Amino acid sequence: MIDIKNVSMKFNLGIEKDFSLKQAFVEMFNGKKKKKSYDGFWALKNVTFHVDKGEVVGLIGSNGAGKSTLLKVVSGVMKPTKGKVITNGVISPMIELGAGFDQNLTARENIYLNGAILGYSKKFIDEKFEEIVEFSELKDFLEVPVKNFSSGMTAKLAFSIATIVDPEILIVDEILSVGDIKFQEKSKNKMMEMIRGGTTVLYVSHSLESIKDLCTKVVWIEHGEVKKVGNTKDVCDAYYKEQMK
Repeated sequence: MIDIKNVSMKFNLGIEKDFSLKQAFVEMFNGKKKKKSYDGFWALKNVTFHVDKGEVVGLIGSNGAGKSTLLKVVSGVMKPTKGKVITNGVISPMIELGAGFDQNLTARENIYLNGAILGYSKKFIDEKFEEIVEFSELKDFLEVPVKNFSSGMTAKLAFSIATIVDPEILIVDEILSVGDIKFQEKSKNKMMEMIRGGTTVLYVSHSLESIKDLCTKVVWIEHGEVKKVGNTKDVCDAYYKEQMK
């Protein structure tokens, strides 16, 4: 369902070192001009693994390990510097929930805007509108501009829009921590419903308990490289042991 083959991702940080007005004067009097220096950072290095149809694969690792970058590459948001990703199926990415919202528009208007960004037709949104609103628990706030929403309310609305369809491949980045405890449980149940329906899932979370509850396989990434792939319990236990050193 998903083949990730030797994927590497380099970011050009574009840092110009030692630039200042003082430095410009020094260079002028010395008759030398310092060359600009650009640093490159490899967020991913030769990442390779396979996800079968219906598998729920967890990605774990420290902050900055490259997990979210990998999700963006698989989703098609970013093109890898090297390697390739092959996917068979319609992908629904749930990354940076609410990123497609216009803060000055109301919740009602953003349902249609965000739905259009995700590729839903107006007719489809019309048919699913009440379902989206009910799940989001924001019926009393439909005419309120999103800029006045709390981060939890924004995430609730975004999650409710993004999960209105059952995709073949679901790309998930820490969404089960959105909203209050009640909504987190609803989010988890919605995820489980998709998983039972045969959806293939690539899931990032810092919660090992969540990973253990949902995932059939785990990929541990550290410093952009795959450190271990395998059984959920074995990989999570190895990661926890490493973190506790």
